[in-house]
Amino acid sequence: MTNGAFVPGGPGDIHTYNTRQQAFDMRVFSGFPPAAHRSASAGLAIALALAATLAVGACKRGSEGDAQAKEAAKGPEAVPVEVAQVSRRPIAASYSGTAPLEARGESQVVAKTSGVALSVMAEEGQQVHAGQVLVRLDSARAALQAAQSASQMRKLESNYARSRQLAEQKLISANDIDQIKYDLENARAVNRLANLELSYANVTAPISGVIAQRSIKPGNFVQINTPIFRIVDTSRLEATLNVPERELETLKAGLPVLLQVDALPGKTFTGSVDRVAPVVDSGSGTFRVICAFDGGGILQPGMFGRVRIDYDNRANALVVPRLALLDDEGDPAVFAIRAGKAVRVPVKLGYLDGEWAEVRSGVALGDQVVIAGKTALRDGSVVQVLGAANAKAPVANATSPTKKQ
Repeated sequence: MTNGAFVPGGPGDIHTYNTRQQAFDMRVFSGFPPAAHRSASAGLAIALALAATLAVGACKRGSEGDAQAKEAAKGPEAVPVEVAQVSRRPIAASYSGTAPLEARGESQVVAKTSGVALSVMAEEGQQVHAGQVLVRLDSARAALQAAQSASQMRKLESNYARSRQLAEQKLISANDIDQIKYDLENARAVNRLANLELSYANVTAPISGVIAQRSIKPGNFVQINTPIFRIVDTSRLEATLNVPERELETLKAGLPVLLQVDALPGKTFTGSVDRVAPVVDSGSGTFRVICAFDGGGILQPGMFGRVRIDYDNRANALVVPRLALLDDEGDPAVFAIRAGKAVRVPVKLGYLDGEWAEVRSGVALGDQVVIAGKTALRDGSVVQVLGAANAKAPVANATSPTKKQ
């Protein structure tokens, strides 16, 4: 048995093997590399982990599916909103604009003669009346000229009286008496002019008002026609609006006007339309509306004011807060609360007055409209009304100037 082959039917039926082949097989199975053992173990662990992950994912997907099913059964989440009721109140149609206040009367006081200012009798901020003396100038020269002209006038008056007596006696010609008469009239005119020049030494106020500016001090030499005071009449102030021509038929003299100024926040002043320009400026397409106000010592020229002219009133208009109007829509609309949902309702607007908007159609008295939370709403959104027990329209400032839309 040199090759170790098995011979069936041989003596004793004994199996024989090649010893080298057997040794090789033993190396293969008993001498397996350790790294290979580890690789097999790691692969088995990965397979087990993957199987566990798939099982957990399947469970999670099952849980998520259950949650989604519960959410679908629960319905959409309600959007919290604040509402106000549609109500009735007086509302006015108005035109609003801005303009600075101007004094109706203003005057520059100038010197009508030259001279040194002997005394200044008015200060800035002082109330003066028309004809009051403000400055006294040196009048010595003017007084001498007035006296000289008066003397010449009296001389000619005496000559004229004697010439009339002589004319009655036919002792003087008519030509001579006429010459004396004309000379006397000229002397009287010269005397009146001298007295007028003398009166210019006392500089007086041409109008009543307040001294807004003083440009003179005692001892200054004043040139003729030099401005030395500025007087402003603050008893009556005006605001001039340049109004578009489409308002020409609505704005008339006598309409009531409300005024608010930045310098006096929280205060409202009343006035009226004093006059309306009868023509429209072709360049700007506007016409001038002059509103008059009583100064009362509070309003001052130069203050910047917001003017509102009310030209129509409705005593029982159906209104909603202007906060309820949808700003992002082309046509006017509101969100009305109906059966717990927000429904977009188109409305037709009338007058706009402060925080209120008149509604001519679309909603009814007592309807609830959304005033806060509109941006999160869509037509048909489920809503949760905050403070539903006390939901009402906010109080508006009826005197705040608004522009007609």
